[in-house]
Amino acid sequence: MTKTDKPTSKPKAKVSLSDQIADVVVKAVRTGGVTVGGAGAFWSLFKDSDIPKALASGVIGLGISYGASLLNPVHKGNQDRLTKAGEAANKAIDHGIAKVSGVEEQYYRCQAWACRRQKSEGVVQHDGIFMPLLEEIYVPLELDASSLPAGWRKFPEQHLEKSARDGVCGHKIWDLLGKTDQELTFRQIVVLAWGGYGKTTLLKHIAHTYGMDQQGKYGVPRRVPFLLVLRKHRDRLAQEQPPTLLELIKNHHIPDLPDSDKLADLPEDWVQKQLRQGKAVVMLDGFDEVASGQRPAVARWINDQMRHYSKSVFIVTSRPKAYNEQEPADRLELSTRLWVQDFNESQRRDFVEHWYLCQERYARGGDTTPDVQKDAQDAAEELLTQIEARQELKDLAKNPLLLNMIVTFHRRFPGMELPKRRVELYREICILQLRDRPGARKLETCLINCEAQLILQRLALSMMEAHEERLDRSVLVDCIDTYLAQQQETVQSKDFLAQVVQISELLVEREPGEFEFAHLSLQEYLAAKQIAEGKQEAFLYEHLKNDWWKQTILLYASQVNPTPLIREALHQEAIDLAYTIQQDTTKRLDLTADELAAFQQLTPQVENSRYATLEQLLKNQQWYEADQETYRLMITTVGKEDGQLLSENDLKTFPCEDLQMVDQLWVQYSKGKWGFSVQKKIWEECGSPTIYNDKWEKFGDRVGWRSNGNWRAYPDLTFDINKTLPGEFPAVVLSVGRGGGHWLVGWATFLAQRLVDCSTRQSREL
Repeated sequence: MTKTDKPTSKPKAKVSLSDQIADVVVKAVRTGGVTVGGAGAFWSLFKDSDIPKALASGVIGLGISYGASLLNPVHKGNQDRLTKAGEAANKAIDHGIAKVSGVEEQYYRCQAWACRRQKSEGVVQHDGIFMPLLEEIYVPLELDASSLPAGWRKFPEQHLEKSARDGVCGHKIWDLLGKTDQELTFRQIVVLAWGGYGKTTLLKHIAHTYGMDQQGKYGVPRRVPFLLVLRKHRDRLAQEQPPTLLELIKNHHIPDLPDSDKLADLPEDWVQKQLRQGKAVVMLDGFDEVASGQRPAVARWINDQMRHYSKSVFIVTSRPKAYNEQEPADRLELSTRLWVQDFNESQRRDFVEHWYLCQERYARGGDTTPDVQKDAQDAAEELLTQIEARQELKDLAKNPLLLNMIVTFHRRFPGMELPKRRVELYREICILQLRDRPGARKLETCLINCEAQLILQRLALSMMEAHEERLDRSVLVDCIDTYLAQQQETVQSKDFLAQVVQISELLVEREPGEFEFAHLSLQEYLAAKQIAEGKQEAFLYEHLKNDWWKQTILLYASQVNPTPLIREALHQEAIDLAYTIQQDTTKRLDLTADELAAFQQLTPQVENSRYATLEQLLKNQQWYEADQETYRLMITTVGKEDGQLLSENDLKTFPCEDLQMVDQLWVQYSKGKWGFSVQKKIWEECGSPTIYNDKWEKFGDRVGWRSNGNWRAYPDLTFDINKTLPGEFPAVVLSVGRGGGHWLVGWATFLAQRLVDCSTRQSREL
C-alpha cells in the first residue's frame, strides 16, 4: 500500500429498502408529520438515500395525505397504498408507522408499570404476606360531590335521582373524566383527604387504567397519563427559574420510568402535542408534601401550567389543611374540589375479599381452584364479621390504610383479637416490627438488644417540633447519634438506621438519601407515645390550636386520662378539639372509676361550649351566620371537615342529643318559625316523600326552597325572618348542595326520619 493509498474501509451492511423508507417516515413524523408546504423538506430526506424516486414520490404523497394521522396505529384506508406506491412501499410505511406508534404505546406501558404494584405507604411488609397488584385489589373511591359545579345538574335526571338515594355522594373519578369535553371545570380537579385515604392509589389507578388501555370500560376516551410525585420535584419547582411542565416530563419524568430506555425514539414534540391538544391527564400527587415555604412557588408553577395547557386535564391531591390554608397572593385554586369519602361496608367487603383471594392464590402458586377460593372467602368472612360486630373496628376500617393494617394483622395472627382502637393498632405494629418479626426470623439485630422504639419516639417528636416529615441521611444520622448516646447504647448510628429501614420498615428511604416514617400517622403515634411516657402534657398546650399537632394530640389523649387536656382545650376555646377528645374517650374502657367520674362531670361543659356560638348568633338574629355555624357543628359532629357533605349514614346515625340541641335553639330564637322539627312537620303534612315526586316539590314550595316552579340556589334565599316561610331554615342541605330537588331529597328525607327516630327513642326512655 502506497502513501497515497487510503485504508480500505469495511463495507457497511446493506440496509433494506423497507428499513430505509421506515426511517424516513419516522423522521418525518418526529418533526410533526407532512403538509403540502413541507413536501420539499420531506423530499430532502430522500435525496441521499437509495430509495427509487417513484416510491419516494408515493411515500411523500402518503405523508401529505396522512400527516399526523401516521401516529394512529389503526390505519384506516391504508389499502390505497397498494395501488399508489406498490406493495414494497406499503410494507415499508407500515414498518415506519409501527416504529412510531409502537414507541408511544411503550410510553403508556412504562407509565402503567410504574403504578402496577399496590405498595401502601404505612403498611410494612411481612414474611408470608404478598404484595398484590394494584388492579387485583383496587376498590373505587367514593368522592364527595359537595363542590361540583352547576354543570353537574346537566346530567340525566335518573343519575341525580340515584345520587339522592345514595346520599348525594358516591361519584367516581371516571364520572368526571368522562365529561371533561362538555364541562370545562372538570379539567381541573383537586382531591382532598387526610392521610391513608388512598389519594396516591387513586392516581396510580388512573394512570394504570389509561396505560393499559382499559378506560373504555368506564366509557372514557383514552388520554396520555403523566403521574408526577411533587415531593420528587419540589426543589426544582421552587427555584427561581423552574422547568416548564414540558421540560419536567421530558427530562425527569420519562427517564425515571421503568424500561425508559425503550422510549428513546419518542417523537421530539410528542409530549408537547399531547399537552397542547388536550390529550393529557397530568396528575400531581401530594401538594401537602411540599414544604410550606415552597408551596407558594409550587402553587404559582401549577397555576401557570394549567393556564398554558388549558385543554388538558389536571388532577392534584392534597391533605385539606395544606390546600385550604394557602397564602392569598399565591393560591393554588382548581375549579372542582372533591373529598374522598370513608370506606363504606360494601367497599370494606370488596377490599378484604380481593385481598384474601390474592394472598391465598399467591401462597398456592397461583392456583384459583375452588378450595383456594373457599379458604380465602372463609378468612375474609371471619374478619368482616369481627369488623361489622364492633363499632370501634368499623370506625377504624373507614380509613383504607387502617383497614389494610387490620387485614395484615389478621392474616399474620389468625384467631387473635383485633386491636380495638387506632392507638392499639399502631402499638401492635411497632411491637411486631421491632421485636416479634426480628425474633421470629432469628435475626442478629440491634433492634432487639437496644431500646429501638424509644429512639424512634424521640426522633418522631423532634420531627414534629420541626414540622418535618422527612430528613436527609446526614441529619438523620446525627439525630440518631444523639439519641443513642443519651441511652448509652454502643451500636453505631449508621447500623441502627440500616436495620430500622431493612428489618422494621418503620423508616423508609422514599427518595435516595431522604428518609421518613412509613406514614405520617406512625410519626404522630410515636411522638404521642414519647409525650405520654415522658409525662409532658404541658408541652402540648401551646399546640392545641395548631392543626399540624391535631392527630398527635388525639393519639396522646387516647393513652392517658384526658380530662386535664379537655379542660385546658376548653380554657383556650379549642372547642372542636375538646369535643373530639370527649367523643373518643366515650369509647374507652380503660379509665378508672375516679377518672371516669371526673370525665363525665366535664361532659356538659363541653356540650354547652360547642353551642355557645350558635346561640349567640341566633340571639342576635344573624341568620345567615347561624346557618353556616349549624353546618359547621353538624359536619364536625360526624368527624368531617368544612366543605364536605353529610352522607346518608351520617344523617341516619346523627347523635340525637346534638340534633335536638340545634333544633331547640332554632325553634326558640325564631319563635317557632324555623327549625328541623318545623321542617319535619311540614314534610309529614306533604306525605313524607322519600323520592322525587309531586309531594317533594310541594314540600319545597312550602318551606321556600322552590319559587315559581324552580328550585332556588342558596345565595337567593332571604335571611329575613319577616319575609320567609315557616321551615325555610336551617338550610344546611341547600347551602352545600348544588341546587335542584333531586339533589336535596335524600338529605332532607334522612334528616326528617332521624328526627322521628330520635323522638321515638326519647318517648321510650320517658
